[in-house]
Amino acid sequence: MVSSPHEAMHRIFQDQPRLFSGVSEVLGVPFAPPTSVTVLPTDLTETQPLERRVDTLLRLEAEGEEPLLLAVEAQGNKDPHKPASWAYYVSHLLTKYRLQPMLLVVCQDRATAEWAARTVTFGPAQWPLLILRPLVAGPHNMPVITDPAEVHKDLALATLSAITHGKSPDIEAILKAMTAVLQETPDAVKNPVIEFIFQGLGKLPAAALWRKLVAVDLSFYKSPIFEEARDEGRAQGRAEGQAEGRAEDILFILERRGIDVPDEARARITACDDLDVLRHWLDRALTALSADEIFADG
Repeated sequence: MVSSPHEAMHRIFQDQPRLFSGVSEVLGVPFAPPTSVTVLPTDLTETQPLERRVDTLLRLEAEGEEPLLLAVEAQGNKDPHKPASWAYYVSHLLTKYRLQPMLLVVCQDRATAEWAARTVTFGPAQWPLLILRPLVAGPHNMPVITDPAEVHKDLALATLSAITHGKSPDIEAILKAMTAVLQETPDAVKNPVIEFIFQGLGKLPAAALWRKLVAVDLSFYKSPIFEEARDEGRAQGRAEGQAEGRAEDILFILERRGIDVPDEARARITACDDLDVLRHWLDRALTALSADEIFADG
């Protein structure tokens, strides 16, 4: 089953195909920004019933350079069979399109990224027949962007960086920098970024933080995916601790908005175990001008 992080790590290149030039520059192998981009079919199946699909495939064209085929693979873990598949992909692409291929592997885990970056040879030891050297982007080499000014310079690169650093101790600062910039970003640009980060973080703890930040700093943002995830989070389990989590959300929102929370109000919030009341207070916390105001009418 394909995971949300898997989809986000390669589909962002379909949405922002010029991202590759920024990533390649960071990786020390710069490619010119494309002047033309074509999204190609990802199905590499041959006439025999053996299905092979690359995650994302783009044709990039740059001024004064030969067109380039960019295959982007999102890799979630080590897979000893993958290098052979990647070698097949690039040789098949070269044969099919008669254009030079490039493979970029995007990872969210450092160990997987370092594994994917290895040079792999195929053929006998006496004479290696093929050599595979994919470019790899992951937490080991993507920049940690916590300055809103740097986010503003290259929003696409910052988005990929946030996804690849989902497990980083700096993730809170990274996500806060993103919301600071997105507040002033047009919806047509902002909304896909919010979704890519949300999908990319998957089930990591940072995903809950991202939902909170979006709720506070981008309170008018809504989408089916985001709302569905929020509803799932509210509905989960009715397990012990759900009320405590909702109380923490209320306090987080109030503190993030700069609202002072007296000890008496904090105690009332944390002591409440009525989920309906807490939900009512949570909604009020988004717009209340004081902590006491969230208790009005309830």
